[in-house]
Amino acid sequence: MKVQTRYIHRKTKGICDIHDITKDVENEVATSGIINGTVTVFVPGSTAGITTVEFEPGLKKDLPELFEKLAPTGVTYHHDATWGDGNGFSHVRAALLGASLVVPFNNGTLLLGTWQQIVLIDFDNRARQRKVIAQIMGD
Repeated sequence: MKVQTRYIHRKTKGICDIHDITKDVENEVATSGIINGTVTVFVPGSTAGITTVEFEPGLKKDLPELFEKLAPTGVTYHHDATWGDGNGFSHVRAALLGASLVVPFNNGTLLLGTWQQIVLIDFDNRARQRKVIAQIMGD
């Protein structure tokens, strides 16, 4: 079994900024030399998450609206009282979504559904430079 760790960098705007990183992950798998296996996609930090969606205009509006209902901005969070940074909502949103995703691949091709893309969502209350880890394992 081989393991390779790669990095994908994205400049984000925060507040539910959604980035399709599917092509980046595909490229990392394709250039790894590993033919069959899995890729774990992980975002370090506690104010962003990774998932799959159909990356289309409607969902790019629906997801921020959903997260605003679940963990609204403009309300007081205990985290804000602790650190004073006003981003308690972003930590709650990231915890709900999760920081990682595992995708199988075969013959160097991600086994995603036809309308399924891998996305990075930055929930923080400010722009960030995000580093996403793609750890590729297999033969």
